[in-house]
Amino acid sequence: MKIYRHIFFDLDHTLWDFNRNSVETLTELFFSHQLDQKGIHSADEFIRKYFEFNTEMWKMYHQNKIDRETLRVIRFQKTFSHFNLGNDALSRSFPDEYLQLLPTKTHLFPDAVEVLAYLKEKYFLHLITNGFEHVQWAKLNSSGLRIFFKEIIISDVTGFKKPDKEIFDAALKSAAAIADESIMVGDDIDADISGAISAGWDSVYFNPESKPHETKPTFEITKLSELKQIFPDFRTGTPYIKIQTMKQDIFAPLC
Repeated sequence: MKIYRHIFFDLDHTLWDFNRNSVETLTELFFSHQLDQKGIHSADEFIRKYFEFNTEMWKMYHQNKIDRETLRVIRFQKTFSHFNLGNDALSRSFPDEYLQLLPTKTHLFPDAVEVLAYLKEKYFLHLITNGFEHVQWAKLNSSGLRIFFKEIIISDVTGFKKPDKEIFDAALKSAAAIADESIMVGDDIDADISGAISAGWDSVYFNPESKPHETKPTFEITKLSELKQIFPDFRTGTPYIKIQTMKQDIFAPLC
């Protein structure tokens, strides 16, 4: 039976509900700036187009094709240009307003706090996140997630980002951990899962929408509550039952 001692979590889309928080932020900004009077028919239309460009820009960022400042600005410039507002001063100020408001939102995925509280008593919990340093810290503090993690590894600080092997190596060093006792939990099949596999780590793919893929994580879940089955209380005398997983047999508490 393999024993994990260090669990590394992704933040956005895994614990912190990025889409819900982003929609709420963009909706507030849409109406506060009266974009419906500037030729954009609805907040839904604006948000849908922004998400398209944002996804495209983040993919390029992960592939080292653009830097973080380009990501921060261009996704909104493309969105406003799509609605023929490319030269509007608002398209230049919008990125800062968005990043100021977004991290104050506190929506988390179901069971996030309960599961983290359970795991914190039994394992060393850490975070590896791609993102802007001040924004990620603000999210952690506003949402109350900060208290659960021993080490916070942010791409802005390390100079590397998932899926780069270097950020996983930096995480091990920061946590005083070894790969054989560490596992990555995340929603991004490329950044989190393939990155972990390349670094020699086991992984848990959080796939709430059951998206098809060809990658082979160690475990795959659709709900965070399933982590309780993957990570038993190895520090107690709790009896265990065998659970079949994607890659190996593990033992979960009999309860």
